[in-house]
Amino acid sequence: MPDQPNRPNRPDRPDRPDPAGVWLGILLRQFPELSQELAPSRTARPSLTGGGGRGGRPTAPGAPIRLFISDTIRDITDGVVELEEAVCEKLRVPRPQRGTVEQRLTRLLGLLDRVSAQPVLAEHVRGEARRMARRCSLALGDAETPVRVSGRCQYCDSVSLRVFPHRETVLCVNPGCRCADPACTCRTDARHRHSWVRAEWQQLAEATDGDLAELTAAQDGAEDEGTTTEGSR
Repeated sequence: MPDQPNRPNRPDRPDRPDPAGVWLGILLRQFPELSQELAPSRTARPSLTGGGGRGGRPTAPGAPIRLFISDTIRDITDGVVELEEAVCEKLRVPRPQRGTVEQRLTRLLGLLDRVSAQPVLAEHVRGEARRMARRCSLALGDAETPVRVSGRCQYCDSVSLRVFPHRETVLCVNPGCRCADPACTCRTDARHRHSWVRAEWQQLAEATDGDLAELTAAQDGAEDEGTTTEGSR
């Protein structure tokens, strides 16, 4: 695998890596592992039935090809091709040559300096890179670790607010929490927890006497931690 180019820094935070670069880097490191998961083996490997394996996934000797992994490879491959073509079109650079997913990701990383100059494009790249990296991680059996933050839930008054970084969502993990909206799924579905997407965090912070900076740091810190964790594999 070729070495990754240096990732550009955020213009407003020169000490921190570009979020899009974080997720593209994770995807570049993890994507080759999906092909390894497809290969049947006589040893215990992750499968959809039987046993216990990586990240709590079941295993079985000689596991068959897993359709979920195959679908993930296809989805990420198509997504990376479409993302690179869209970036090249927006930056008005020549249409990208054919290449492997790893080659395309490396080329995208090399364009991030120019992408960062266009905020709308930069946000699109970050969102797509995060989505694909998260899907890849889930297919490989990785679990999402929530981050506890201060402040009390505005509905149940519990210190039960958690940031789920990959979802960019805050959840109240108190199973008894219910909001006042009779149509909200936290009232209609016992499995649902009330949640706030990132666009609602300012309102959440104001309603709970919380700290928007803390919520954002929990999200952004997980992006940096993900880079460190994956890079140590």
